[in-house]
Amino acid sequence: MAWLSLLLAGLLEVVWAIGLKYSQNFTKLTPSIITLVALVGSFLLLAQSMRSLPVGTAYAVWTGIGAVGATIVGIIVFKEPAGSLRLISLGLIIIGIIGLKFGAH
Repeated sequence: MAWLSLLLAGLLEVVWAIGLKYSQNFTKLTPSIITLVALVGSFLLLAQSMRSLPVGTAYAVWTGIGAVGATIVGIIVFKEPAGSLRLISLGLIIIGIIGLKFGAH
């Protein structure tokens, strides 16, 4: 259950990170509300997962999911660069997340 909470926390981190861009420095009401709700939800789910997962593992996986997800959304939605080094680096983060998952217990 902790890993599911952590996965959802990471996905909500992607939502609030992208929401920051759409909120335009919190000047747009709807994106700002979505960003803040996702932020609170992400932190609550992260805290819940930390009840049974090591702090370092939970935090690294949470930020990793957020970083990979936000980068992928940036590439697809905002047409950000998707060079080979960037994609290889994302793959390394994913490998790190998987390694932390299997090395946690």
